[in-house]
Amino acid sequence: MTKKYKQLSLEQRYQIQALLQAGMKQKQIARQLGVHPSTISRELRRNVARRGQTAGQYVARIADKRAKKRHKEKNKHVVFDDRMKQTIAYYLRVEKWSPELISSCVDSVQVSHEWIYQWIWKCKHTNTKETRAYRNLFEYLRHGRRKRKRGNRKDSRGIITNRTPIEQRPKIVSKRERIGDFEVDLMVGKNHKGVILVMTDRATLTTRLKKLQTKESGEVSKAIVSILQTNTFSPKTLTFDNDKAFAEHEYVA
Repeated sequence: MTKKYKQLSLEQRYQIQALLQAGMKQKQIARQLGVHPSTISRELRRNVARRGQTAGQYVARIADKRAKKRHKEKNKHVVFDDRMKQTIAYYLRVEKWSPELISSCVDSVQVSHEWIYQWIWKCKHTNTKETRAYRNLFEYLRHGRRKRKRGNRKDSRGIITNRTPIEQRPKIVSKRERIGDFEVDLMVGKNHKGVILVMTDRATLTTRLKKLQTKESGEVSKAIVSILQTNTFSPKTLTFDNDKAFAEHEYVA
């Protein structure tokens, strides 16, 4: 008998969670869902939470995000066509999203954020028919534009005091395996009207959004604390960029 593996939907994962809580065995769950038992076995082996408050438990929402992240990052043939390129360019130029946010939140973009960065820099350094329309995308990256030098005088007006350099961040954060390590960013609307605080857990890609009135650091810091206080798992690290909106990082800590 040939084993047939089947990609599970979020609805099926919620069924698995409910049936496990009801005490059903894996073979019974497989029959209930109409899938091969090995599909359930593989699902539990790969997607049971390993850290945080839900460690050892099967949580449908987390399992679905883990599966989608693994599917997006695994080696597979992806048609990186004009439609996907245009979508990425739109979110960079118009919505001012980062490659990380585009990769994790736009369903039609089936490539990792590392791939997007590589493509942006390829477009910058080559001048072909395929890359010409996207040569300036690097300017829409938060650190894409070169800052003007002001002679030998140090300009400290934009420096955030007592900030911790990213080089001192624990190495485990880069592995994206531990729940509770957040990336924090801001999305600013057209003509600088409207601000959305974006907080994404690096391991599960769980994203929390909060609409703000301004980028004023006091409002931003209080919004971050509000999200953390209502989150389902405890924060371990928060990574900000050098935007002055995050100047009150010590208050958040």
